[in-house]
Amino acid sequence: MRVLVQGAGVAGLTAAFELATRGAAVTVAETRHALGGNASWFAGGMLAPWCERESAEQLVLDLGRDAADWWEAATPGQVTRAGTLVVAAPRDAGELERFASRTSGHRRVDEDEIALLEPDLAGRFRRGLFFPDEAHLDPHQAMAALHDKLTAMGVEFRFGADTRHGSGFDRQIDCTGMAAFDDRLRGVRGEMLILRTPDISLSRPVRLLQPRFPLYAVPRTDHRFMIGATMIESQSVGPVTARSMMELLGAAYALHPAFGEAEIVETGVGIRPAFPDNLPRVEARGNAVAINGLYRHGFLLAPAMARQGAELVFRQDKPMELANETDRQRRSA
Repeated sequence: MRVLVQGAGVAGLTAAFELATRGAAVTVAETRHALGGNASWFAGGMLAPWCERESAEQLVLDLGRDAADWWEAATPGQVTRAGTLVVAAPRDAGELERFASRTSGHRRVDEDEIALLEPDLAGRFRRGLFFPDEAHLDPHQAMAALHDKLTAMGVEFRFGADTRHGSGFDRQIDCTGMAAFDDRLRGVRGEMLILRTPDISLSRPVRLLQPRFPLYAVPRTDHRFMIGATMIESQSVGPVTARSMMELLGAAYALHPAFGEAEIVETGVGIRPAFPDNLPRVEARGNAVAINGLYRHGFLLAPAMARQGAELVFRQDKPMELANETDRQRRSA
Protein backbone atom coordinates (compact mmCIF):
# COMPACT_ATOMS: atom_id res chain seq x y z
CA MET A 1 0.00 0.00 0.00
CA ARG A 2 1.31 3.44 -1.01
CA VAL A 3 0.50 6.19 1.49
CA LEU A 4 1.12 9.91 1.23
CA VAL A 5 1.69 11.72 4.52
CA GLN A 6 1.03 15.44 4.16
CA GLY A 7 3.17 17.47 6.54
CA ALA A 8 6.53 16.82 8.21
CA GLY A 9 5.77 18.14 11.67
CA VAL A 10 5.64 15.85 14.66
CA ALA A 11 2.22 14.47 13.61
CA GLY A 12 3.42 13.64 10.10
CA LEU A 13 6.72 12.09 11.18
CA THR A 14 5.12 9.86 13.80
CA ALA A 15 2.36 8.81 11.39
CA ALA A 16 4.99 7.96 8.76
CA PHE A 17 6.82 5.80 11.29
CA GLU A 18 3.70 3.89 12.30
CA LEU A 19 2.77 3.30 8.67
CA ALA A 20 6.27 2.24 7.63
CA THR A 21 6.58 -0.23 10.51
CA ARG A 22 3.33 -1.81 9.30
CA GLY A 23 4.75 -2.30 5.82
CA ALA A 24 3.35 0.67 3.90
CA ALA A 25 5.37 2.42 1.20
CA VAL A 26 5.36 5.94 2.63
CA THR A 27 6.06 9.32 1.05
CA VAL A 28 6.12 12.46 3.20
CA ALA A 29 5.36 15.75 1.42
CA GLU A 30 6.18 19.07 3.08
CA THR A 31 5.74 22.60 1.73
CA ARG A 32 8.79 23.87 3.61
CA HIS A 33 12.15 23.29 2.00
CA ALA A 34 13.71 21.57 5.02
CA LEU A 35 12.77 19.95 8.28
CA GLY A 36 11.65 22.41 10.96
CA GLY A 37 10.12 25.85 11.14
CA ASN A 38 6.67 24.60 12.16
CA ALA A 39 4.97 24.57 15.56
CA SER A 40 6.69 21.28 16.44
CA TRP A 41 10.08 22.91 15.98
CA PHE A 42 9.36 25.46 18.70
CA ALA A 43 7.83 23.04 21.21
CA GLY A 44 9.10 22.41 24.71
CA GLY A 45 9.43 18.67 24.13
CA MET A 46 8.02 17.78 27.55
CA LEU A 47 6.52 14.30 27.83
CA ALA A 48 4.55 15.25 30.91
CA PRO A 49 1.05 13.75 30.88
CA TRP A 50 0.55 13.98 34.63
CA CYS A 51 1.49 17.67 34.78
CA GLU A 52 -0.65 18.47 31.74
CA ARG A 53 -3.67 17.01 33.53
CA GLU A 54 -3.70 20.23 35.58
CA SER A 55 -5.44 22.01 32.70
CA ALA A 56 -6.28 19.17 30.28
CA GLU A 57 -8.85 16.39 30.13
CA GLN A 58 -8.16 12.88 31.42
CA LEU A 59 -7.90 11.81 27.78
CA VAL A 60 -4.58 13.66 27.46
CA LEU A 61 -3.13 11.64 30.32
CA ASP A 62 -4.52 8.39 28.92
CA LEU A 63 -3.19 8.99 25.41
CA GLY A 64 0.16 10.41 26.52
CA ARG A 65 1.08 7.95 29.25
CA ASP A 66 3.23 5.82 26.91
CA ALA A 67 4.71 8.63 24.82
CA ALA A 68 8.17 8.44 26.40
CA ASP A 69 8.37 4.69 25.65
CA TRP A 70 7.36 5.33 22.03
CA TRP A 71 9.97 8.03 21.50
CA GLU A 72 12.70 5.98 23.15
CA ALA A 73 11.92 2.99 20.92
CA ALA A 74 11.71 5.09 17.74
CA THR A 75 14.66 7.40 18.50
CA PRO A 76 16.97 5.68 20.99
CA GLY A 77 18.94 8.04 23.16
CA GLN A 78 16.71 11.07 22.59
CA VAL A 79 14.56 10.78 25.73
CA THR A 80 15.70 11.96 29.16
CA ARG A 81 13.75 10.30 31.96
CA ALA A 82 14.39 12.59 34.91
CA GLY A 83 10.86 13.60 35.85
CA THR A 84 9.43 17.09 36.27
CA LEU A 85 9.88 19.45 39.21
CA VAL A 86 7.12 21.96 39.99
CA VAL A 87 7.91 24.79 42.41
CA ALA A 88 6.36 28.02 43.66
CA ALA A 89 7.49 30.88 45.84
CA PRO A 90 6.10 30.86 49.41
CA ARG A 91 3.68 33.67 48.56
CA ASP A 92 2.26 31.46 45.77
CA ALA A 93 1.73 28.36 47.91
CA GLY A 94 -1.93 28.38 46.90
CA GLU A 95 -0.93 27.86 43.27
CA LEU A 96 1.06 24.78 44.28
CA GLU A 97 -1.90 23.37 46.21
CA ARG A 98 -4.21 23.99 43.29
CA PHE A 99 -1.78 22.23 40.92
CA ALA A 100 -1.45 19.27 43.30
CA SER A 101 -5.22 18.91 43.63
CA ARG A 102 -5.68 18.67 39.86
CA THR A 103 -2.89 16.20 39.13
CA SER A 104 -1.64 12.78 40.16
CA GLY A 105 1.61 10.84 39.84
CA HIS A 106 3.57 13.23 42.05
CA ARG A 107 5.06 13.37 45.50
CA ARG A 108 5.56 16.42 47.65
CA VAL A 109 9.14 17.58 48.14
CA ASP A 110 10.58 19.97 50.71
CA GLU A 111 13.47 22.41 50.50
CA ASP A 112 16.08 19.71 51.16
CA GLU A 113 14.80 17.37 48.44
CA ILE A 114 14.50 20.23 45.95
CA ALA A 115 18.19 20.91 46.62
CA LEU A 116 19.01 17.25 46.01
CA LEU A 117 17.05 17.18 42.76
CA GLU A 118 18.30 20.55 41.48
CA PRO A 119 21.31 21.82 43.46
CA ASP A 120 21.24 25.20 41.69
CA LEU A 121 17.77 25.83 43.13
CA ALA A 122 18.91 25.15 46.70
CA GLY A 123 17.44 27.63 49.15
CA ARG A 124 15.14 29.24 46.60
CA PHE A 125 11.94 27.25 47.14
CA ARG A 126 10.54 25.63 50.26
CA ARG A 127 8.02 23.26 48.72
CA GLY A 128 7.37 21.60 45.42
CA LEU A 129 5.95 18.61 43.55
CA PHE A 130 8.05 15.97 41.84
CA PHE A 131 6.61 13.89 38.98
CA PRO A 132 9.15 11.03 38.71
CA ASP A 133 7.66 9.23 35.68
CA GLU A 134 7.77 12.16 33.27
CA ALA A 135 10.41 12.78 30.62
CA HIS A 136 11.55 15.27 28.01
CA LEU A 137 13.39 15.53 24.70
CA ASP A 138 14.85 18.18 22.42
CA PRO A 139 12.38 18.63 19.52
CA HIS A 140 15.11 19.62 17.05
CA GLN A 141 17.19 16.55 17.79
CA ALA A 142 14.23 14.18 18.08
CA MET A 143 12.69 15.27 14.78
CA ALA A 144 16.04 15.02 13.01
CA ALA A 145 16.63 11.57 14.47
CA LEU A 146 13.16 10.39 13.42
CA HIS A 147 13.68 11.81 9.93
CA ASP A 148 16.96 9.89 9.62
CA LYS A 149 15.32 6.72 10.93
CA LEU A 150 12.49 7.03 8.42
CA THR A 151 14.91 7.62 5.56
CA ALA A 152 16.80 4.47 6.55
CA MET A 153 13.47 2.60 6.53
CA GLY A 154 12.88 3.66 2.91
CA VAL A 155 10.46 6.54 3.50
CA GLU A 156 10.70 9.17 0.75
CA PHE A 157 10.70 12.85 1.70
CA ARG A 158 9.62 15.57 -0.71
CA PHE A 159 10.44 19.01 0.68
CA GLY A 160 9.19 22.14 -1.05
CA ALA A 161 6.31 20.09 -2.43
CA ASP A 162 2.61 20.71 -2.98
CA THR A 163 0.93 18.54 -0.35
CA ARG A 164 -2.62 18.96 -1.64
CA HIS A 165 -2.57 16.35 -4.39
CA GLY A 166 -2.18 12.65 -3.70
CA SER A 167 -2.54 11.08 -7.13
CA GLY A 168 -0.78 7.75 -7.39
CA PHE A 169 -1.33 6.87 -3.73
CA ASP A 170 -3.77 4.43 -2.18
CA ARG A 171 -4.28 6.48 0.95
CA GLN A 172 -3.39 9.91 2.35
CA ILE A 173 -2.92 11.19 5.88
CA ASP A 174 -3.36 14.93 6.36
CA CYS A 175 -1.05 16.14 9.13
CA THR A 176 -0.81 19.75 8.01
CA GLY A 177 -2.11 21.38 11.20
CA MET A 178 -3.30 24.94 10.66
CA ALA A 179 -2.83 24.57 6.90
CA ALA A 180 -5.63 21.99 6.79
CA PHE A 181 -8.96 23.13 5.37
CA ASP A 182 -10.91 22.71 8.60
CA ASP A 183 -12.91 25.66 9.89
CA ARG A 184 -13.27 24.00 13.31
CA LEU A 185 -9.62 24.68 14.05
CA ARG A 186 -8.31 27.78 15.78
CA GLY A 187 -4.72 28.85 16.21
CA VAL A 188 -3.09 29.09 19.63
CA ARG A 189 0.13 31.04 19.50
CA GLY A 190 3.06 29.78 21.56
CA GLU A 191 6.20 31.86 22.04
CA MET A 192 9.52 30.66 23.36
CA LEU A 193 13.07 31.75 24.09
CA ILE A 194 16.31 29.80 24.14
CA LEU A 195 18.64 31.18 26.80
CA ARG A 196 22.24 30.14 27.30
CA THR A 197 24.12 30.48 30.54
CA PRO A 198 26.86 28.34 32.12
CA ASP A 199 25.82 29.62 35.55
CA ILE A 200 22.79 27.35 35.91
CA SER A 201 22.44 23.61 35.59
CA LEU A 202 19.10 21.81 35.55
CA SER A 203 18.58 18.07 35.12
CA ARG A 204 14.89 18.14 34.23
CA PRO A 205 12.08 20.52 33.24
CA VAL A 206 11.16 22.89 36.06
CA ARG A 207 7.76 24.56 36.19
CA LEU A 208 7.44 27.74 38.20
CA LEU A 209 3.89 28.46 39.30
CA GLN A 210 2.78 32.04 39.80
CA PRO A 211 -0.63 33.64 39.33
CA ARG A 212 0.31 36.05 36.56
CA PHE A 213 2.56 34.00 34.32
CA PRO A 214 3.47 30.33 34.95
CA LEU A 215 6.72 29.31 33.29
CA TYR A 216 8.60 26.19 32.31
CA ALA A 217 12.35 25.90 31.80
CA VAL A 218 13.53 22.85 29.87
CA PRO A 219 17.25 22.04 29.83
CA ARG A 220 18.94 21.42 26.50
CA THR A 221 22.58 20.83 25.55
CA ASP A 222 25.40 23.39 25.63
CA HIS A 223 24.08 25.27 28.70
CA ARG A 224 20.86 26.15 26.84
CA PHE A 225 17.35 26.32 28.28
CA MET A 226 14.04 26.53 26.49
CA ILE A 227 11.82 29.05 28.27
CA GLY A 228 8.11 29.07 27.48
CA ALA A 229 4.51 28.99 28.64
CA THR A 230 2.56 31.41 26.46
CA MET A 231 -0.86 30.40 25.13
CA ILE A 232 -2.28 33.28 23.11
CA GLU A 233 -5.52 32.96 21.15
CA SER A 234 -4.07 34.24 17.90
CA GLN A 235 -2.96 32.99 14.49
CA SER A 236 -0.40 35.75 14.05
CA VAL A 237 2.96 34.36 12.96
CA GLY A 238 4.89 37.54 13.73
CA PRO A 239 7.96 37.61 15.98
CA VAL A 240 7.82 37.32 19.76
CA THR A 241 6.21 40.44 21.19
CA ALA A 242 7.91 42.79 23.63
CA ARG A 243 5.31 41.96 26.28
CA SER A 244 5.86 38.23 25.98
CA MET A 245 9.63 38.71 26.00
CA MET A 246 9.41 40.70 29.24
CA GLU A 247 7.05 38.17 30.82
CA LEU A 248 9.23 35.21 29.89
CA LEU A 249 12.44 36.88 31.03
CA GLY A 250 10.84 38.11 34.24
CA ALA A 251 9.56 34.64 35.10
CA ALA A 252 12.95 33.09 34.27
CA TYR A 253 14.62 35.62 36.57
CA ALA A 254 12.16 34.66 39.32
CA LEU A 255 13.18 31.02 38.91
CA HIS A 256 16.88 31.91 39.19
CA PRO A 257 18.51 35.37 39.04
CA ALA A 258 21.38 34.03 36.92
CA PHE A 259 18.96 33.94 33.98
CA GLY A 260 19.18 37.73 34.06
CA GLU A 261 22.71 37.47 32.65
CA ALA A 262 21.91 34.73 30.11
CA GLU A 263 22.32 35.16 26.37
CA ILE A 264 19.15 35.12 24.27
CA VAL A 265 20.27 32.82 21.46
CA GLU A 266 16.92 32.10 19.80
CA THR A 267 13.30 33.17 19.83
CA GLY A 268 10.44 31.38 18.14
CA VAL A 269 6.71 31.39 17.53
CA GLY A 270 4.54 28.40 16.72
CA ILE A 271 0.83 28.38 15.87
CA ARG A 272 -0.68 25.27 17.40
CA PRO A 273 -3.91 23.87 15.92
CA ALA A 274 -6.72 23.32 18.40
CA PHE A 275 -10.32 22.18 18.20
CA PRO A 276 -12.90 23.89 20.45
CA ASP A 277 -12.42 21.29 23.22
CA ASN A 278 -8.59 21.34 22.90
CA LEU A 279 -8.58 17.59 22.24
CA PRO A 280 -7.08 15.87 19.17
CA ARG A 281 -8.97 14.04 16.47
CA VAL A 282 -8.22 11.25 14.01
CA GLU A 283 -10.90 11.18 11.34
CA ALA A 284 -11.57 9.23 8.15
CA ARG A 285 -12.53 11.23 5.06
CA GLY A 286 -13.09 8.90 2.14
CA ASN A 287 -9.73 7.35 1.30
CA ALA A 288 -7.94 9.92 3.46
CA VAL A 289 -7.30 10.24 7.18
CA ALA A 290 -6.81 13.50 9.08
CA ILE A 291 -4.77 13.86 12.29
CA ASN A 292 -5.12 17.28 13.84
CA GLY A 293 -5.80 19.36 16.93
CA LEU A 294 -2.75 18.36 18.96
CA TYR A 295 -2.85 21.81 20.60
CA ARG A 296 0.03 22.20 23.10
CA HIS A 297 0.55 18.43 23.36
CA GLY A 298 2.27 17.65 20.07
CA PHE A 299 5.14 15.40 21.16
CA LEU A 300 3.06 13.96 23.97
CA LEU A 301 0.02 12.91 21.92
CA ALA A 302 1.45 12.40 18.42
CA PRO A 303 2.46 8.73 18.99
CA ALA A 304 -1.03 7.70 20.10
CA MET A 305 -2.71 9.61 17.30
CA ALA A 306 -0.27 8.15 14.77
CA ARG A 307 -1.19 4.65 15.90
CA GLN A 308 -4.87 5.41 15.49
CA GLY A 309 -4.25 6.91 12.06
CA ALA A 310 -2.28 3.87 10.89
CA GLU A 311 -5.04 1.58 12.14
CA LEU A 312 -7.58 3.53 10.10
CA VAL A 313 -5.46 3.15 7.00
CA PHE A 314 -5.02 -0.60 7.40
CA ARG A 315 -8.48 -1.51 8.71
CA GLN A 316 -10.63 -0.30 5.89
CA ASP A 317 -13.47 -2.57 6.95
CA LYS A 318 -13.98 -0.64 10.21
CA PRO A 319 -13.28 2.99 9.40
CA MET A 320 -16.04 4.65 11.39
CA GLU A 321 -15.45 2.57 14.51
CA LEU A 322 -11.83 3.70 14.67
CA ALA A 323 -12.60 7.21 13.53
CA ASN A 324 -14.87 7.63 16.50
CA GLU A 325 -12.42 6.19 19.02
CA THR A 326 -11.25 9.53 20.35
CA ASP A 327 -14.84 10.77 20.42
CA ARG A 328 -15.79 7.84 22.69
CA GLN A 329 -12.80 8.56 24.90
CA ARG A 330 -13.69 12.25 24.92
CA ARG A 331 -17.26 11.56 26.05
CA SER A 332 -16.09 9.25 28.83
CA ALA A 333 -13.42 11.69 30.08
